[in-house]
Amino acid sequence: MTAQNQRQELQRNIWSIADQVRGAVDGWDFKQYILGILFYRFISENFQNYIEAGDPEVYYANYPDEAISSEIIDDAVKTKGYYIAPSQLFSNVVKTARENADLNTDLKAIFTAIESSAIGYASENDIKGLFDDLDTTSNRLGNTVAEKNKRLADVLEGINQLNFGRFEDNQIDLFGDAYEFLISNYASNAGKSGGEFFTPQSVSALLAKIVMLGKDEHNKINKIYDPACGSGSLLLQARKQFSKHIIEEGFFGQEINMTTYNLARMNMFLHNINYDKFDIKRGDTLINPLHNDDKPFDAIVSNPPYSIKWIGSDDPTLINDDRFSPAGVLAPKSKADFAFILHALSYLSAKGRAAIVTFPGIFYRGGAEQKIRKYLIDNNFVEAVIQLPANLFFGTSIATCILILAKNKPNTDTFFIDASKEFKKETNNNILTTDNINKILSHFDKKEELDYFSKAVKFDAIVENNYNLSVSSYVEAEDLTEKIDIDVLNKDIKTTVEKIDKLRAEIDEIVAELTTKGGN
Repeated sequence: MTAQNQRQELQRNIWSIADQVRGAVDGWDFKQYILGILFYRFISENFQNYIEAGDPEVYYANYPDEAISSEIIDDAVKTKGYYIAPSQLFSNVVKTARENADLNTDLKAIFTAIESSAIGYASENDIKGLFDDLDTTSNRLGNTVAEKNKRLADVLEGINQLNFGRFEDNQIDLFGDAYEFLISNYASNAGKSGGEFFTPQSVSALLAKIVMLGKDEHNKINKIYDPACGSGSLLLQARKQFSKHIIEEGFFGQEINMTTYNLARMNMFLHNINYDKFDIKRGDTLINPLHNDDKPFDAIVSNPPYSIKWIGSDDPTLINDDRFSPAGVLAPKSKADFAFILHALSYLSAKGRAAIVTFPGIFYRGGAEQKIRKYLIDNNFVEAVIQLPANLFFGTSIATCILILAKNKPNTDTFFIDASKEFKKETNNNILTTDNINKILSHFDKKEELDYFSKAVKFDAIVENNYNLSVSSYVEAEDLTEKIDIDVLNKDIKTTVEKIDKLRAEIDEIVAELTTKGGN
């Protein structure tokens, strides 16, 4: 079976299975069990494949736990980042799941053991807490142990039914595809809360392509970073769109929400990114950035939360923070958008590019936001602003924008693109098609102007417009109303009036004739 066929089969089956096994439990609440068990199956098969190393004589699942030497365990953790004993493998657990009266506590012990295997190793922080949201003793699964075990067995057997092919046949991205397919569906069904942790793939692909423009095996980037990484979908699009060898030092991100932070780390593993090639940290990026020692980054992508509150000026130390002090003002306490933007700019390398999804209001509002726009334009950091179509994101119909920052612009122009009409309508949301994405990229890359779509604007024009960066201020909207030629219209009216007069005269003659005949 080809990879494409396997993907199609997975997408037909996986959501159905996820919906069936959850029973009466809300799908949003149940997502961590489906996603967590899928992850458990992946790392089990990944680890087994590593141990067997392609030797047909070795079948790791059949080995007794005590037969695995401490040297093998040590080497495995150093290489893979974790250790799974033969008895703890997904394939062995699922065999007896239905009859195992201690299934829920056995699974809890297995997940604890996997995390504990990394203690004292370089991978400890990457593995720690991965299974925190997969509480196999929770009452969400049922009120009794028997109910919990039944639902867990349902999940295990459901995930086991999915056909991923042989792990060693290089189809491992199928796990990542399945994981993102599930996340996307959960996000879509969750509405607003779903939009907080997942950026739709078409938008992710556009951002990844923007920051990776011109990069190849001979012109690589050092690393890619997302300061509000959610489930990691933006970072992983860069991995999907380009050879992994173009990104030399890996994937970096920070996420404040614990559940989403765990999803992001699982997502990295599921896309076969080893623990030493990613660094996802948990914390508040704006007040406790955790990648100071890793900057600068050649590529930054982000879809931070729109116009959220933050501490801002209530913390007097922030105005002296290296990220914010150059602008001379902090983002408003009620709207943190520009705090994320300034953070990203400060982490960007001299040759790098950042692409950030933004709320459109930040481009025309006054006060502190106008002063920050002035700083960005005066210092020539804004490469482009792209207006996106409405209804692309889960939970909001707002037509967002993409702000593109760079520190190595060849001139002081700012490029504006109105892509608000570039979309395909789908059931619940609009999407960017490949053609839409390619049109946007082509005009951005070449800085090619097109009536009603794209325009390069001089520095002085933006200054004269009070540093307004709204796309609609510079790219004229096409007037689709019917054009009327007054001369032609008057001629038509004159002709019509003449016809009416002629008809009236003819009618008068007919009436007169009828009247005469009637009088006789």
